[in-house]
Amino acid sequence: MFLPTTPEELAARNIKQLDIILVTGDAYIDSPFMGVSLVGRVLEANGFSVGIIAQPAPDTDKDISRLGEPKLFWGISGGAVDSMVANYTASKKWRKQDDYTPGGVNNRRPDRAVIVYTNLVRRFFKNTVPVVLGGIEASLRRIAHYDFWSNRIRRSILFDAKADYLVFGMAHATIVNLARTLQNKKEGSGNLDSVREIQGLGYIARQPRGIELPSFEEVSKDKAAYTRSFKTFYGNTDPVTASALCQKHQDRYLVLNPPAPYSTTAELDAIHELPFERDLHPYYKSMGKVRALETIRFSIPTHYGCYGECNFCAITVHQGRTVRWRSRESIVAEAEQMTRDRDFKGYIFDLGGPTANMYGFECKKKMQKGSCPDRRCLYPKPCPTLKPDHRAQLDLLTAIEGLPGIKKVFINSGIRYDLILRDKSKGDAYLAKVVRDHVSGQMKVAPEHTSPHVLSLMGKQTVDDLLAFKRRFDRISSASGKKQFLTYYLIAAHPGCTAKDMGRLKEFTREKLRINPEQVQIFTPTPSTFSTLMYYTGENPFTLERIFVEKDLRAKEKQKQIVTDKSRRPRSPGRQKPGTEKSFSPKKRSPRTRRRR
Repeated sequence: MFLPTTPEELAARNIKQLDIILVTGDAYIDSPFMGVSLVGRVLEANGFSVGIIAQPAPDTDKDISRLGEPKLFWGISGGAVDSMVANYTASKKWRKQDDYTPGGVNNRRPDRAVIVYTNLVRRFFKNTVPVVLGGIEASLRRIAHYDFWSNRIRRSILFDAKADYLVFGMAHATIVNLARTLQNKKEGSGNLDSVREIQGLGYIARQPRGIELPSFEEVSKDKAAYTRSFKTFYGNTDPVTASALCQKHQDRYLVLNPPAPYSTTAELDAIHELPFERDLHPYYKSMGKVRALETIRFSIPTHYGCYGECNFCAITVHQGRTVRWRSRESIVAEAEQMTRDRDFKGYIFDLGGPTANMYGFECKKKMQKGSCPDRRCLYPKPCPTLKPDHRAQLDLLTAIEGLPGIKKVFINSGIRYDLILRDKSKGDAYLAKVVRDHVSGQMKVAPEHTSPHVLSLMGKQTVDDLLAFKRRFDRISSASGKKQFLTYYLIAAHPGCTAKDMGRLKEFTREKLRINPEQVQIFTPTPSTFSTLMYYTGENPFTLERIFVEKDLRAKEKQKQIVTDKSRRPRSPGRQKPGTEKSFSPKKRSPRTRRRR
C-alpha cells in the first residue's frame, strides 16, 4: 500500500488529518532509493500518518491543498537532484527531459523548487505548522554558498525559503526525533529548546551557537573568507568529531547542530524491511512513465557513504565519508522478495552504493575516532589503515545469484579500481568474478582526467592505477573469452584544466586506452564541493595558489569537443587482447548514478 497522495486514500484509511505532509519535486516512486519515500516510510513505521504531494503546480492550490493541512509539519524537498541541476546543463541550457517526471518532459519541476514549494505552502496556508526543509537541495545549500546559475553567493536556503527548520544529511533519525519533539510540544510536554537540541537540524536564532563561520555579508565580499567558511564547514561534517556551527545573516544566525550519528547496520536493515511498493503511485502513473523507475525498481542499495572524497562530489557533505552497510541477510532477503514480484524478470539491475566495491569494510580507527582532519582515505594514495577487503561483497554476490528466480546480478554503480589493486587477498578474485558474471559488456570506472595537476585538484588517483587495472581487466576478459570494455567517465573544464590539458587527455585515450570517447561531462559547479570553491575563488583551497578556471561557456564546450572529436581516431591497435580493439560510446549515466556524482 502506497503512502496516501489523494483525498480518496485518506478517506479509505479513515484519516481525518495527517500528521505530516511531504512535498517533493519528483514523481512519487515508493522506493528506498527515493529520499522522500524512505523518510515517509520511516515516519510511518514510527507511528505517524504521512502523505506525499509530488510535483505540485506552483501557481494554484489544486495540488498543495488536496490533503489538507498537517498536524505537525510540512516536509519540503526539491527531489533526488538539486532542481537547478535537474533543469539546466553545465552550459546553462534548459534540459528538455526529466527522468523523474511522468512522460519524461521537463515541465513539472520549478527552478529552486525548495523555495517555490515553501512559498506555495505559505501562500495557501497562513500561520501554518512548521515548514521543514530536507533532501539534497536543502542539505547542500544549508550555509551561505556559491550558486553557479546566478553567479553569486546566496544565503542559506533556510533564510531564502523562510522555512522553520532544515534537516541535513540522510536525516533518518533526525526527522523522527523532530516529529516526536513537535508532537510532544503540541501536547504540552515539550518546548522550543528541546527542538533546537536535535542532531542533524538547522534553524534560525538571534544568538550564535557553536563555531562561528564568517558571515553571509563577509563571504559575499571576500573570497578568502568564503574559503575559510567552507573549509570549517567541511571539517565539521563527521558526526563523531563535528561541532555545532553558526553563520550570521544580517541580525540573525543560522545554527547547524552537529550531524546525527550514522545509522547502524541493524537500523539500515530495519529501514529496508519497510513495505516499499517499488513502483510509481497510480495517481502519477496515469500521467506517463517515469524513466528513473526503470533504473531503480529492481536495484538494491547495499551501503551508504563514500571514503573517496573527490573534490567535485558532494557525497561527503550529504551522505558522509564513513561507509556503513546493510547485513548480507537483509540484502538477500530483499532480493528474494523481488523474485516474487510479478514484473520481475530475473535481473537485478544494480547491487551497490555510491561506489559498488566499498561494501563491508571500513577503517576501524575512523569508525571509532572519526575522519582524520589531516588526510584522506584514498588520496593521494590509499591510507594503510584502510584495508580493502572484497570478501564480503563476493559472498553477497554468490548468495544472491544462488537464489531461485535470479538470472543475473549486475553491478552498475561504478568501481574504484585502486581498491581492487590494493586488496592483495581478494582483489583479483573479485575482479574476475565481476568480469565473468556481473557486467554486460562494459564496466564503469571514473578516471575523470589524466593530467597530474588536474587529477590533484580533483582529488583523484594518477593514471598509473588506471593502466594497471586496465591490464588486469583485459587479461581476465581474454581468459574468460569475452569481448568486454571499460567505460571511462571523463570531465572537461574542471578548475585547473586548460584546452591543452584536454588535448593531452585526447592523446591518452587515443594512445593508451585506444578509444574515441563520445560523451564527456562538462564540470558543473554544484553547491558544497571543493571544486566549486575553486571555480568561484580561482584558487587551490589547500595551497591558496592561483589556478586557471575556464568560465566562458563556449570555451568549456570547446574543451569537451577536443576529446570527443572523431577526426582523430584511435590508432590501429594491431594484435590485442579482446576488450581493447574497438572504440565505443559510453552509456548515459543512470539517474541514480548522476545524482551521486
